[in-house]
Amino acid sequence: MSDALTPYRWLGGFDGPMGEIFTVSFLHRLDPAEVLRCFVASTGELMDFEELSNRTSEYFFDTGGGEGGGHIGVMRAGEWSVAIELWGWQATLSEIVSRLSFAGEVVAITRHDYAEDSFVYALDGTVVTDFIPRLPSIRHGSEPDRLDALMREVGLESKEDKSVEDSVAAAFALAARMTGVAFTPSILTKSLLVGGIGN
Repeated sequence: MSDALTPYRWLGGFDGPMGEIFTVSFLHRLDPAEVLRCFVASTGELMDFEELSNRTSEYFFDTGGGEGGGHIGVMRAGEWSVAIELWGWQATLSEIVSRLSFAGEVVAITRHDYAEDSFVYALDGTVVTDFIPRLPSIRHGSEPDRLDALMREVGLESKEDKSVEDSVAAAFALAARMTGVAFTPSILTKSLLVGGIGN
């Protein structure tokens, strides 16, 4: 199992480029501009990951952190758009994920070192299942057990003794099985369409 998680361990570490609070969402059937509109974001501009990181960090610390990073960056990866919220958690909020999934499906993962990590799968405006990766046996949604077989494949069964690094890595391994998009460090070399949210 550890080999399957290796490509994603960087996301649960404490000194990676994504930081200690972030959300990554995978959105089917929406292009990056449509994703920004679903977040009610400002018109996008192209940036690289470092520019997004600088902008979100500045916003987060200027506002005291309670509003997240204030920006979202979106790229295309095959049939999916991938949205990155550094210092943010919007895509795993039920109201937002329902809107994002209204015309398709969404897989979203939040890592939050000062609250709880989360995994949400939504389809056609409905949350199918959501859970805390460290506590995968406690699930909610319209079909909380729908992903059971895939969860077992990546080690997200009811055993709840995983480290943060392992549980976050397993959540991203699950997302890769569902979407075909592996969120590895190379993805951060792509250009992002960035819009401001909540500002």
